[in-house]
Amino acid sequence: MTLMTERPVISVPEPRDGFEEMLSVLDGLDVRDGYKAEIIRGKIVLSPWSKGYYTRVMRRVCDQLQPHLPEGHIIERTPQLFVFPGVERAYGPDIHAAHERTYETDSTHLDGEGLSLVGELTSSSTRHIDLTDKVEMYGKSGVPIYLVLDMQEERATVFWLPTDRGYQARVSKSFGEKLDIPDPFGCLLDTAGFKEIASH
Repeated sequence: MTLMTERPVISVPEPRDGFEEMLSVLDGLDVRDGYKAEIIRGKIVLSPWSKGYYTRVMRRVCDQLQPHLPEGHIIERTPQLFVFPGVERAYGPDIHAAHERTYETDSTHLDGEGLSLVGELTSSSTRHIDLTDKVEMYGKSGVPIYLVLDMQEERATVFWLPTDRGYQARVSKSFGEKLDIPDPFGCLLDTAGFKEIASH
């Protein structure tokens, strides 16, 4: 199996024996530094890690949401792979909040059912997936809150009320405005400072 990691997003054909074998293949991949691997639409997809200034944005999101976490939940921005066998997906979100029990495992595959919130910061190579496949699948998998920070359009969108058809509700705000994050968080997210700072 040859991976051409100079491309921003590449995919490896699905193994014949389905999702579990695909997870095993993913575990065995020698992923080039600067890339992460996810299972999306029946393929293993590699995409580049975030730009440097995304760290500032992720930190601001986590700092604001931390006081409003559901009891027993923690919020992280460490690389983790969350598995959703029911929809045959495995995602590595930029920000994730889940019950602390979700992280108490020696497996590299974390249970997506433990999530209370997922946050994705789009890049030019991942934006389409973040705004289509992930919206649908996080909703169908019952993740209560999906936050998308569209770094190209400078807009924050929150999705909630998950159903077996996806999310029933969404609200968007331009960066610089405050966005209501619904229960189980029930707070305002101030998106000031989310824009890229122009280099001098």
